Amino acid sequence: MSPRKPNMESSIYLGSDGWWHGRITMGVKNDGSPDRRHRRAKTEAEVKRKVKELERLREEGRAPKAGRKPTVEQWMTTYLSTIANLKLKPRSLDDYWSKTRNDIVPGLGQHRLDKLQPEHLERMYADMLEEGHAPSHVLKVHRILSRALKIAHRRRIISENVALLVDPPSVDETEANPFSRAEAKAFLLAAAKRPTFMRWLVGVGMGFRQGECLGLRWAYVDLDAELFHPRWQLQRLTWRHGCADPHACGARLHRFEPCPHPCTAHKHYTRGCPSPCPRDCTRHASTCPARKGGGLVFTRPKTKKSQQPVPIPPPFIPHLLTHREAQQVAREAAGELWEDHDAVFTRPDGRPLDPRADWEEFKKLLEEAGISDRRLYDGSRHTAGTILNELGVDMPTIMEILRHTQISQTRRYVKGRSELSKEAMRRMGDAFLPPPRATSETQSETSRARAERAKRRRRIR
Repeated sequence: MSPRKPNMESSIYLGSDGWWHGRITMGVKNDGSPDRRHRRAKTEAEVKRKVKELERLREEGRAPKAGRKPTVEQWMTTYLSTIANLKLKPRSLDDYWSKTRNDIVPGLGQHRLDKLQPEHLERMYADMLEEGHAPSHVLKVHRILSRALKIAHRRRIISENVALLVDPPSVDETEANPFSRAEAKAFLLAAAKRPTFMRWLVGVGMGFRQGECLGLRWAYVDLDAELFHPRWQLQRLTWRHGCADPHACGARLHRFEPCPHPCTAHKHYTRGCPSPCPRDCTRHASTCPARKGGGLVFTRPKTKKSQQPVPIPPPFIPHLLTHREAQQVAREAAGELWEDHDAVFTRPDGRPLDPRADWEEFKKLLEEAGISDRRLYDGSRHTAGTILNELGVDMPTIMEILRHTQISQTRRYVKGRSELSKEAMRRMGDAFLPPPRATSETQSETSRARAERAKRRRRIR
């Protein structure tokens, strides 16, 4: 009778099925039973290689947990439902869900995590680019997937994060196109004709983000100290089902076939016809009777730096007081219809301004001011940072005003002007060469000058 093998020692044998088998003891499972893993191969050398690889992971403490590994779709659902939602802000979590549902699951959803290869990711990224997705969109998908796989690797569900072996598409940084000082004045002159003038004065003149402007509340406006405290922002979040069966809840809105061409039902949609629903669609939460977590919501800014107080320019104070008086008149006119949210910028009934309507008004003001099309960010934060730089304000101070965490981020917001470059190079030229002396056009030629000129002529001849 052969002696018993020591604990944790692996065994390799040729089975009756013609395959070589390896049995490796990894420890114990959560329920206390032995954790024995199985590997097999056609040759003894191959099964020995597999056994040694698993033993090495066991000794390094990096061996994956026992049990069948989840698919990419199953793990992404677990990650977003129980892990990411504890850390991410609501708007970021909505973005994670959207890219997972529309890109990651259709491209990789059926692969098991432990069978996922770098080639699978590269093929998905190539397909997304061929379909017309921007490289920046593909890069965001890569970062979401890499973060989810990092957590799976940390929890020893997989032995390696294959996303680290893939080079995502490179993205060219979007060039800022801020207002010039003349354009900023023309824009504010057009906005002065509207009741939302103060909103645009704060956005352009102080570099507030759209959500920070629309989420500003009077309780966080200190007129005595002349400070804004941007503790809240207004965001539109995606509704979530509160019912037990989301698929059945939205049954009447499911549409599984693409729209016919030409489509008359969605001809007024600016983004075209909506995409067809998947067979197990759980969308249309906005019509759920028990819907939750969506609509216009006041949320906290992402970082503590974003909540730091910002000084109000003294010339803005009279306009702010006038705006508050006008809002009080609107409150009295609305009477019982007024909804009090303590918002600084409101609709006639007291509700906060809608971000979509705010964006549309920005585009209309560009047309009225005769300014070429810009992003909303260009007309607010990029403009404020660039004009502060033109006025001679140093970068650390601009960083504090815009509430950035790194000065490198501030430098990306500030765009140099050709006028400043020309002035700088003029001063550089003056430092090396003296400026030409001005000559008077009415200067008369003296007799001595005429004699010298005649002498030079005779010398040349």
